[in-house]
Amino acid sequence: MIRPLTGLRVLVGRAPHQASALSSGLRVLGAEVLEIPFIEIRKPRSYKALDAALNHIRAYDWLILTSVNGVDAVWQRLKTLRIDKQALQHLKVAAIGPATRTAIEEQGMKVAVVPRHYVAESVVESLRHLVEGKRVLLSRARVARDVIPRELRKLGAEVDVVEAYETAIPQSSCVRIRELLKNESQRPNMITFTSSSTVRNFVALVGQKLCGRGRPHHTDSFSGIQFASIGPVTSSTLRELGLSVDIEAREYTIPGLIKAIAAAHPRKRG
Repeated sequence: MIRPLTGLRVLVGRAPHQASALSSGLRVLGAEVLEIPFIEIRKPRSYKALDAALNHIRAYDWLILTSVNGVDAVWQRLKTLRIDKQALQHLKVAAIGPATRTAIEEQGMKVAVVPRHYVAESVVESLRHLVEGKRVLLSRARVARDVIPRELRKLGAEVDVVEAYETAIPQSSCVRIRELLKNESQRPNMITFTSSSTVRNFVALVGQKLCGRGRPHHTDSFSGIQFASIGPVTSSTLRELGLSVDIEAREYTIPGLIKAIAAAHPRKRG
């Protein structure tokens, strides 16, 4: 029996420690998966703001976490600061999606809110009637959309935003991606994007400025390649940067993205 994605070559650009779920899911369906990271997760330049917030965690009513990376960073700092998890038991916790919720629950915390759609706007909607007059701690990446803090403040919440980690462009991926796109026998049929950061970093990696010598890639360099997006925010960034959105997940998760790719029945190549 031929699996639905047999003959499809897919480039996965997630950070190495996060690529396995997407890659393995695609391989199960028969795809040939190539992994070149478009994004690298790094420690923040300073833990000062995060540590100060965690040392005063009893003053907060809500903790909002928008990624598994954020969960990992917060609990690592709690361990480093020797703050017992009992200090967090009063908190109500919001997670942006099921993977983040699972990571929080693995730390022994209950999650009060997971929005219907796994984007910042839906987080705000889920908290609309819950945060007035409350103190909210939002732990996230150094560079992120400001939808959550801006809109929650409009609803009467006092919001502190702290940097838990930062994302960077892996310089070592530059030559690998350029060589892959030029190699007709290895060139991917599809490239997956799981966040706006992966889109922006990919464009930087194939561009002239970051990589130095060589001609920059333009949209015609991607002829015959489909772009698969995890959701509308990522899709918006693709279009903003002049790239197509051929597939968009209906559920904004890794399983949702795999399902969307499988359902699209893309043109296969041998």
